[in-house]
Amino acid sequence: MVPPAGMIPAVNYELYMGEALAEARSAAARGERPHGAIAVVDEAMVARGHDRVLETDDPTAHAVVMALREAARRVGVDRLRDVTMFCTMEPCPMCVGALLASDVEALVFAVPNRADGAAGTMLQLAEHPSLRRRVKVVSGIRRDEVEELYAASARP
Repeated sequence: MVPPAGMIPAVNYELYMGEALAEARSAAARGERPHGAIAVVDEAMVARGHDRVLETDDPTAHAVVMALREAARRVGVDRLRDVTMFCTMEPCPMCVGALLASDVEALVFAVPNRADGAAGTMLQLAEHPSLRRRVKVVSGIRRDEVEELYAASARP
């Protein structure tokens, strides 16, 4: 699904989701859950991340959090409001909370998270009307490819 004009910054959804998919494959190759994320500012990839929970013994080392931490180091906290975050799976409540706390502009994900998705599938935190901050959401980009990766992985 490509968003209507003006909804989120005009970027190459297919390209950046492909990069997130590459990160997910990297995570899978390391025995982690196959989740990947890419932070984009003004058509430039500023950060990459994949799940590193097992590697770091850190339960918060999800792909979105890893990419967000790297983006903050590279572009500064003040520029995070310009970030569009691409991730292979709809983020969990912790990750959506991190996006909201960082004032990230937009989120693009490939597949819904039917366990604890917090951008519309199980919960709607990303665009909740009662919250002061909101993250614009687009879903379904390269969905089939990501579903194939998850089907082939022992750790969805």
